[in-house]
Amino acid sequence: MKILGIIPARYASSRFPGKPLIDLNGKSMIQRVYEQAFKASFLTQVVVATDDQRIFDHVFEFGGMAVMTSSEHRSGTDRCAEVLSKTTKHVDAVINIQGDEPFIQPEQIDLLARLFEDDSVEIGTLIKPLHDTADLSNPNIIKVVIDTQRNGIYFSRSPIPFVRDAAELSEWPKKVKLYKHVGIYGYRADVLPKLTQLAPGVLEMAESLEQLRWRENGYAIRTALTELETISIDAPEDVDKLRKAGLI
Repeated sequence: MKILGIIPARYASSRFPGKPLIDLNGKSMIQRVYEQAFKASFLTQVVVATDDQRIFDHVFEFGGMAVMTSSEHRSGTDRCAEVLSKTTKHVDAVINIQGDEPFIQPEQIDLLARLFEDDSVEIGTLIKPLHDTADLSNPNIIKVVIDTQRNGIYFSRSPIPFVRDAAELSEWPKKVKLYKHVGIYGYRADVLPKLTQLAPGVLEMAESLEQLRWRENGYAIRTALTELETISIDAPEDVDKLRKAGLI
């Protein structure tokens, strides 16, 4: 199976301009993400998809591969689709790897990639058991409910499923299995272009979650369970936290 790993990387960011190029103990964030992705056994190739010449040049400087893409894309999914359209070699699936997670584990990428050994899988993603009440109530932590085939039924910023017989939120994890979404996606190669043609739906606009557009249009999202935690860098203060914790 031929699986292409793509790391979307934008320079412009309202919260953290130039984030892919920040120095993390001698290496840029995008280099760290690239090197971690490159270790994944199931990826045939890894490329950075960017709309910025500085990022493009930097990737080649450290020995990586990059593709220049449009600056008009609304999401990483759209950027991945453009890279796929420019790829001349056969690809069975694409893994969209977040460019702001310098500590992503190759095992997580391989876990997601293995989902596509099942020919019925259209889209894949990862989920993690949720035990922390703070995460449950945090709208930035996306919650997900799954069916018996491990397909994501719904994704939400709200605590789901609602546990009716629990008086306090802290009791919910004791009464039902709860999961949070880990934001890495895989797409079957013939499905990815179709996703970019879908118009935003009511659910996506309500929750500001792209994956709900796919669900509204009938696409199944198969999940795989991981126990590994991901650490993303969304703002400058996140770098300071990592330094204080001794991670960089």
